[in-house]
Amino acid sequence: MKTKLIIVFTMIAMITISCNSDKKKNKDTLTNSITEKHWQLKTLEGQEVAKADNLEREIFITLNTDTNSVTGFTGCNTISGEFILKEGNRIEFKKMLTTLKMCPDTAVNESELLKIFEIADNYTIKDNILSLNVGRRAPLAVFEAIE
Repeated sequence: MKTKLIIVFTMIAMITISCNSDKKKNKDTLTNSITEKHWQLKTLEGQEVAKADNLEREIFITLNTDTNSVTGFTGCNTISGEFILKEGNRIEFKKMLTTLKMCPDTAVNESELLKIFEIADNYTIKDNILSLNVGRRAPLAVFEAIE
């Protein structure tokens, strides 16, 4: 009888450990593909974005796995906030903040860019190209991973 109980408890322990490692793998898969990369903006609402000559750097975002934070540059101001990744390539941006510098002649209307973070609810990644989407519409914004 003791042998049967030991076998049952061993099997339960193995199943529990296996399930927990699968959950960790799923989270790692979710985060590894989109986080810890420098995503440079390529298009916004279908319009190509080129770096303006007066900008110090390109428009970009980076998602940090450890803190679930997003940081970036809008062409004039820096941005920061939080993100939540969910199954099915779903994403939610929260508490997005920006500095308040006035910059004439920027390549992108910053308010349009910030609106993307309010409405985007999913993403796709293919060949180092990240698309932020809402529903099944055309991409709101397209970014390229820069090494």
